[in-house]
Amino acid sequence: MDNIISLHSELKDKTYTHGTYHAFKINDPKPRDIHKATVRDRLLHHAVYKILYPYFDKKYIYDSYSCRTDKGTHKAIKRLEYFTRKVSKNNTRTVWVLKCDIQKFFANIDHKILKNVFEQHIDDPNILWLLDRIISSFHTNYNSNSGLPLGNLTSQLFVNIYMNEFDQFVKRKLKAKYYIRYADDFVILHTDKSYLRQLTPQIAKFLNDKLKLSLHPNKLFLKTIDSGVDFLGWVNFSHHRVLRTSTKHRMFKKLNHAQSHETTTSYLGLLSHGNAYRLREKIKNQPNHAIIKCQKF
Repeated sequence: MDNIISLHSELKDKTYTHGTYHAFKINDPKPRDIHKATVRDRLLHHAVYKILYPYFDKKYIYDSYSCRTDKGTHKAIKRLEYFTRKVSKNNTRTVWVLKCDIQKFFANIDHKILKNVFEQHIDDPNILWLLDRIISSFHTNYNSNSGLPLGNLTSQLFVNIYMNEFDQFVKRKLKAKYYIRYADDFVILHTDKSYLRQLTPQIAKFLNDKLKLSLHPNKLFLKTIDSGVDFLGWVNFSHHRVLRTSTKHRMFKKLNHAQSHETTTSYLGLLSHGNAYRLREKIKNQPNHAIIKCQKF
C-alpha cells in the first residue's frame, strides 16, 4: 500500500519516472528480445490500458484482430475463410491474395508519430504527459526516437492505435473491401491480380511516409488462395487449412521435451482449428505421449 500511495503522489506531482527494463531473449518461434518492466511500472501499464482500450477499440476497423477482446488469430483465420467464399462467389472465381508483413515492426514504431496520434484523440494534458513518459521509457539501440518494448501491455495497445492509421487508409482511401490485419501481418483479397499489384506501391508509400515503416521484402506475396496462403500459422486454401510445416516441427519438438497432459491438450486444441485429423489421432494414440517423428506426417 505504501508503494501504491507513493506512485499516486508521483503521478499527481508529475515527478514520476518510468523505471528501467530487464532484457532477455526467447526463441519461440524465432529469436525475440523481450524487455520486462518493473512491477511498479507494470501496475501503471495495466491502469492505462484499462482506461484507454475501450475508447480506442471503438475507433478500430472491424477486421483488426490483434490484442482485442473477442478477436484473435482463430477469428482472423475464419474471417479469411469467409472472405474467400465471398470473393470467389462460392468458388466460381479465382481469388488472389496480397500478403504483406512489416519489417522490424515494434522496433520501428516512431515515438513522435505515435505521440501525435494520441494528441489528435486526447485533450487531457495529464494523460498526454503520462503517455509521453511511457513511450519515451524505451528506444532501440540504433534510434533514440523509435521502438516499443515487447513485453509491455501498453505496447500491444500502442501498436494497434498506430496501425489504425494504416487500417483507415486501406479502407477509406484504397477502398479495399476484403482486408484483414493481425499485428504486422495483413492480407487483401480480390479477383483481379493487377489491382492488387498496383496497390503494393501505394501501401509501401503510405507506410514509409506516414508511419516510417517498411514492408518486409521477403514476406510479400501475391498468389491465389488455391496455391495456399501462409497466414497466422496455417496454410489456408479454398476449402481447408493445414498446419504450417515450421509450426508442426516446433510442436513435435516441444512434445518430445515436455510430454505433459497440459502440453498435449494445448496442441490438440490448436489442431482442432484446422484440417489436422491425422495429427490429432497420432498424438492421442501415443502411449504416455511418446516421441512422435514429424517425418511420418
